[in-house]
Amino acid sequence: MLERQLSRRLFLRATTVGAIGIAGTGLLAACGGGDDDDDATPTTAASGGDATAATTAPQATAGTSGGEATVAATQAPAAEATATTAEEPAMGSSLIGKLEGPTIVTDESRWPKTFQEAPQLAARVASGELPAVAERVSQAPIVIEPLHEIGTYGGTWRRGFTGPGDGINGERVAGMDTVIGWHYEATEYAPNLAQAWEMDADGTAVTFDLRPGHCWSDGAPFTANDFVWWYENMFLNDEVLPVKSADMLINGEAGKIVKVDDVTVRFEFPTPYFLFLDMLAAGLRSLSGQSVVGMNGGGPYSPAHYLEPFHVGFADADKLAAAVAEAGVDNWAALIKSKADWRNNPELPVLTPWKTESPSNSPVWSLVRNPYSIWVDTDGNQLPYIDDVVMGLAENLEVLNLRAIAGEYDFQARHIDMSKLPVILENRDKGNYDVYLDTGDYGSDIELMINLSYDADPGLAELFNNVDFRRALSLGVERDEINEIFFLGTGTSGSPAPSDDNLYSPGPEYRTLWATYDPDEANAMLDGIGLTEKDGSGFRMRPDGKGRVSMEVITVGATFVQFTQMCEMISNQWRDIGIELVVREVERSLRDTMIAANEHQVSAWSNDGSESLFSAPKGVIPRRSDAMAPAWGLWFATGGESGIEPPDEFKALVEDFNRAFAATTEDRVKIGTALWANAIDQVYTIGVVGLSAASMGVRIVKRNMGNIPARQYNSPVVKNPGISCPPSFFFKDL
Repeated sequence: MLERQLSRRLFLRATTVGAIGIAGTGLLAACGGGDDDDDATPTTAASGGDATAATTAPQATAGTSGGEATVAATQAPAAEATATTAEEPAMGSSLIGKLEGPTIVTDESRWPKTFQEAPQLAARVASGELPAVAERVSQAPIVIEPLHEIGTYGGTWRRGFTGPGDGINGERVAGMDTVIGWHYEATEYAPNLAQAWEMDADGTAVTFDLRPGHCWSDGAPFTANDFVWWYENMFLNDEVLPVKSADMLINGEAGKIVKVDDVTVRFEFPTPYFLFLDMLAAGLRSLSGQSVVGMNGGGPYSPAHYLEPFHVGFADADKLAAAVAEAGVDNWAALIKSKADWRNNPELPVLTPWKTESPSNSPVWSLVRNPYSIWVDTDGNQLPYIDDVVMGLAENLEVLNLRAIAGEYDFQARHIDMSKLPVILENRDKGNYDVYLDTGDYGSDIELMINLSYDADPGLAELFNNVDFRRALSLGVERDEINEIFFLGTGTSGSPAPSDDNLYSPGPEYRTLWATYDPDEANAMLDGIGLTEKDGSGFRMRPDGKGRVSMEVITVGATFVQFTQMCEMISNQWRDIGIELVVREVERSLRDTMIAANEHQVSAWSNDGSESLFSAPKGVIPRRSDAMAPAWGLWFATGGESGIEPPDEFKALVEDFNRAFAATTEDRVKIGTALWANAIDQVYTIGVVGLSAASMGVRIVKRNMGNIPARQYNSPVVKNPGISCPPSFFFKDL
C-alpha cells in the first residue's frame, strides 16, 4: 500500500475572518447570539499526538509542518497582531491536525488477562440475564490501545441524521463489522472480525482465522458456518441476489466460501484475485458486512440461526407465507432482506459494538451497546465506553447545522456545511465544542455526472456523448468563484483527479486539464459542434429543432455540501456559454431511484472514495450505482442481460478495470493511472472543487469527549469516524 501524504491547501483564507460578520449574522441570531454561558475551558492545539483543536486565544497564530498543527503565542503589539491576522490564515490553520488514531494490539502478550464491563451490563450479569464478561468477549478479543487514555463508562452520544435514506450515518459510527479493516492511517489492513489471514502466493485463495468464542449479540456463536450459510443460501440464491455480488466474482466467474473448521474460513477463486482484500476492507462494497449490505442480501456472512425461519429453504411454507403477508412485502426474498436490515430491525443479531434499538425510519434512531461486543481496551474494559448513540431527525441541512452550532450534538461531521465554518467557529464557546477539519484525498466534493447512457431524449443523448460538448461545459465553470463562496477557499479547483500523491494519480497536469475557466474557448467549441443558433434569451438551439439546449441536474438537499446552491451558480455561469441548466432538488431516495431507472440527465454529487480507485471508481468506468452511465453499468453487471449495451470504448475500459483485480501491483498502477487519465481527458464527469474537508470533514466535537483524533482519514472506504474506533471515545464529565 502507498502511504498517502497530504499535499493541498492546509489553511483557511484570511478572508474567512472577515466573513464571520457577514455569513454568521443570521445564524448567530437564530442561535441566541455568541455569549459564553458555560464553564468549559477552551482547549488549544497540542503537539506530541494530542488532539488538536481550534484555539480561542486572540494572540495565537499557527502553522503546519509535515501535516501536524502547532500553535505559538505571539508577543506582537495589538496593531501588528491585527495586521498579521489580515495577512495570515490564523483562524483555520489549527483546525487541521496530525493524522492519528488508536492502535490495534496484535501482540497477544499485551492482551489483558481479566475483563471489566459497563455497570449496566454488570447488573444484568448479577441478575443472571447475561454470562460473565470474560465469556462474552471471546478468547481472542479486538484489543484497542486508546488514542490518549483509558476511558470511563456512560453517557449518550447525540448526533443528527436526515431520515431513512441517511442510514450510512449510523453505519459510519457503529458499523464496524467488516472481516478486516484499516489502521487509522488507511495505509494497511487491520484485523477485525478476522484476527489473521493469508493469501495464497498465486492470489487464488485467502484463508481467514476467526476469533474463538466470538458471539452474535444474542449470544449465539459466530463461526465459519455463518459464512458458508450466506454463500449457499443468499449469494447463490437467484431470488435473493439475481445480480451476484461483484466482489465475489473475478473475470465473471464466482468464487466460493469453504469451511476449514469452526474458526477458519477460506475464500477460493478460479483465477488470481489480488485485490480481494481491498474489497473486504472497503466500507461500502457488497462484502462490507451485515451493517452496510445485509439489507441487500450482501455478505460475506449472515446470522444463520436467526434468518433460517425466513428462508424458503428452511421455513415452514405456511408460516413463511404468513410472515410475508404480515410484513407487507412481495415475497420471501424481500422479507429475509428486511429481517437482515441492521438499521431497521432491532431483533437482528449483530456483530457491531452498538445495535439498533429504535430504527432509522423513526424520528429518533437509537443504538445501544452490544453486550457481546468483542472490542476491549488494553486494561480489559469491554468497549464501547459510551452507552448509547442517539440520532435525532433533522428536517433539512439548515436545521441540522443550527443544532450543531447550538451545541446539541456531541460529535458530528456528517452534513456539517463548510460554508458555515465562520459562524461555527464564532460559537465554539457558546456551544462548548471544538472544530476539526478532516481533508479528503478525492478530487471532487462536488462534480456533475452527465448521464452517458441517457436514452429518453435522443437529441440530448447525442450531445452528452460528444466529448467536445462535455469539455466545453467544463470550461464554462468558474470553479474559483465556487471555491471562495462555498468552500471559503479551502478546496482545490479542478478536475475529479485524486491527490497528486495517490497511487493511481495520472499526474498534476490532469488537475487543470479541461478544468480551467475559459468561456471563450467553451463558446468556440460549442460553435464548432454546430450549436450556433440562439434564441432571444441567448440560449443555444438544439440541432434537432426541439428548442434550446436545456438540461436538468438533480441535487439532494439536507446533505454534506450545498449541491443545489452550487448548481444554481453553475447554471448562471453556463448562461454565458448559451446552455440552460435547470436545477431540481429531490429527496435522496428519489435521486437513487431515478439513477437506477436511467431517468436523470445530470446529477450532482461527490466522488468520495474514488481515491481508492478499484473500490469506488466513481466517474471512471460505468457502474449501475453511479450517475455516470447506470444503464451501461447494469449491462456490465448482468452480463448483457439487462441495461443498455455500451460503446466498444467503454467495453475496453471495463476489461482493463477488471484485469486489474488479478494484476500485480506494478501492472495495476499502470492500469489505474491510464483509467484516470482517460476519464479526465474525456470529461466523463465535470469536477468542480475537491481535496477539502467539505464532505463529512468539518467535525464539531464537544470538549468533554475523550480520545478524539486531531485529524482522521476521511473517506467512505474507511467509513470515518469508524476508522478512529468510536467505541474508544468517552465522556470525561458526566
